[in-house]
Amino acid sequence: MRKRVVAYVPELIDRSKVAAAAEVTFVSNPAELASVDADLVVVDLSRPGVVDVLPQIRARTIGFGRHTQRDILDAARAAGCDEVLVRSDFFPRIRELLS
Repeated sequence: MRKRVVAYVPELIDRSKVAAAAEVTFVSNPAELASVDADLVVVDLSRPGVVDVLPQIRARTIGFGRHTQRDILDAARAAGCDEVLVRSDFFPRIRELLS
């Protein structure tokens, strides 16, 4: 059975990298993540509202963000994000992480 991956990645360049790595369904609003049926959720932590919805997500969650936003990365961990990575670690490993 194929893994169901859902992502909230609004930036077009990042979105294309995620789409190239796996079959992904994208949502346009972070609030939609609370009700998705997925095995894995991928989120851009730098976007407003993402950290707030993390506790409501039932699927395994991987978040990525800028290394300069340590407070957001720490808040994501505290909110239950399963794996929090800086962008420079996330994108080189994207295929491995989404498989």
